[in-house]
Amino acid sequence: MITLTVNGEPKEVQPTTSLKDIVSLITPASRGVAVAVNAAVIPKSTWETTQLAAGDEIEILTAAPGG
Repeated sequence: MITLTVNGEPKEVQPTTSLKDIVSLITPASRGVAVAVNAAVIPKSTWETTQLAAGDEIEILTAAPGG
C-alpha cells in the first residue's frame, strides 16, 4: 500500500491504482472534473496512465452549476 493525499485527506491505495480510479472514488461526475497531482494539472486523457507514488498530493475539483 502507498499513502497519497487526496483533497487534503490521506488515502491508502494499492501501488497499481490509477489516477482515474482515485477520481472515481471521489466523484461520479464524468464531465467538469479537473485534477492536479503535486500542483500540476493532469489532462483527462492521461488519467489512466499517470503514475502515482507515495506522498503524491492530488487535488480533484468538480464544476458546480450556478454562479
